[in-house]
Amino acid sequence: MSGSETWALSATEALAKFRSKELSPVEYLSAQIGRITTGDDRINAVTEVVEEAVTSAREAEAFYASATPDFLAEAADSQPLLGLPVIAKEKHAISSRTLTQGLMHERDTVAGADAAIIRRIRVAGGFVHARATSPELSCATITHSPMWGVTRNPWNTELSPGGSSGGSGAALAAGFGPLATASDIAGSTRLPAAFTGTVGFKAPYGRIPGLQPLAADWYRGDGPMARTVADTALLARVMVGVDPSDHATIESSGFLDGFDASSAEVVDGLKGRRIAMCLRLGDFPVGQDIIANIRAVASALEAAGAIVEEIELPWTAERIFETAFTHFGHLLAPAMRTSTRGHEDTLADYTLQFMADAEAVASRHAFYEGLAAEAQIQAELATAMEGFDVLLAPTSAVAGLEADSSYLDGITVDSSGVGRETSGTVHGTGVGAEGVDGEGVRLEHYWQAHMTMPFNICNRVPIVNVPSGMADCGIPTGLQVIAHPFDDRAAFDIAAAVEQLVPWTGLAPG
Repeated sequence: MSGSETWALSATEALAKFRSKELSPVEYLSAQIGRITTGDDRINAVTEVVEEAVTSAREAEAFYASATPDFLAEAADSQPLLGLPVIAKEKHAISSRTLTQGLMHERDTVAGADAAIIRRIRVAGGFVHARATSPELSCATITHSPMWGVTRNPWNTELSPGGSSGGSGAALAAGFGPLATASDIAGSTRLPAAFTGTVGFKAPYGRIPGLQPLAADWYRGDGPMARTVADTALLARVMVGVDPSDHATIESSGFLDGFDASSAEVVDGLKGRRIAMCLRLGDFPVGQDIIANIRAVASALEAAGAIVEEIELPWTAERIFETAFTHFGHLLAPAMRTSTRGHEDTLADYTLQFMADAEAVASRHAFYEGLAAEAQIQAELATAMEGFDVLLAPTSAVAGLEADSSYLDGITVDSSGVGRETSGTVHGTGVGAEGVDGEGVRLEHYWQAHMTMPFNICNRVPIVNVPSGMADCGIPTGLQVIAHPFDDRAAFDIAAAVEQLVPWTGLAPG
């Protein structure tokens, strides 16, 4: 692989070449489709290539070929994605194309209209050239289904790219496109970004429009993924703002105005910034390699003038799980039951398990009890972040997941860095002050190995996931940059600084 290959160009780089007439959108698209054709057999991240993309690329090519400097400047403002291909998570509807959400019984369902974020991509001059896999109903943090088979991590094909936006993350890391859509209700953007070495943005609730009625679920949020912070910000700017289809959306004019991820001011601006770091978010059993990577990032930030202070949070993985699954049991599980009723025999095992687990927790806690638990967690985060600009935390306690596992009976986390589905005898907790040791730890539910759910419970905080290094198991690790409610700029500023100080390729070998 060569970073100079046309398909390897970032969105920002490609746009610059379009505007200078060094590269045409048709050439760029052809390179992306060629990459999919030669590479997707290995990872199975793409559900279909969208042939209409060629027409959109030709129209953009014609514009750039004849555009004057004034027209180019105007297009940069009015159509900031002009000529760029975008990978769409299959759940994001495209008018007149199938919309299955990975469900076998929905394989003949056709969308009547574009999803809101797809409409905004089109208005901005972008177009969807490929659609990406996800688990059924986006309800798992691995990506496989009877509908599409197993999606694999291009860094290590024995492992998963995560979920539920695993197809988007794997496709980005493999060089199938520069930008992708994603969604996040418990980490479904950030976990694939972490496992594939890409960047993902979980926006505050209301920042980006979603699809009703579940758009009213304050845990959820659609958003962008890319290989760089600059590209993620580029797509985020297009997605945000009030939309009449989603009553929860908020005014976002001026979003990230003046932000330049490549500017020297990003690092210069670290001087005096107060950054909190929490390695375990309470008692999450974090791998030693993950801890070492986040400490290295913290050291780089300190060397650049930031003040980094390690803090503690009074959380447990069990309490976070119980709170979140109370929410899922009262909201998401009933929606899933409605959409799958009569087709249970075609569902993936993890889908049936998710509904059963969520319903079991909800049977123990009233909806109001869940709200009270959420309020306590939100207050604890606010207290911990007082006096700091952002909080840094690992994205996942476990460095990798097995690609074809469903984790129906929990997960074993040990010093190998991979969460194993098979159970074994685990002596003691295996968790010390620095995380998982050689003895390991067994968790009742594999979502207890992810450190994203607290920030869906606290879902007004913006988060940018950036790569933090490599895990011992041969795939990347991720770092969450968490800002105060609706302070998106702070999260992007620090994420961009991390990217500059700890450079990352963004592309998997192969």
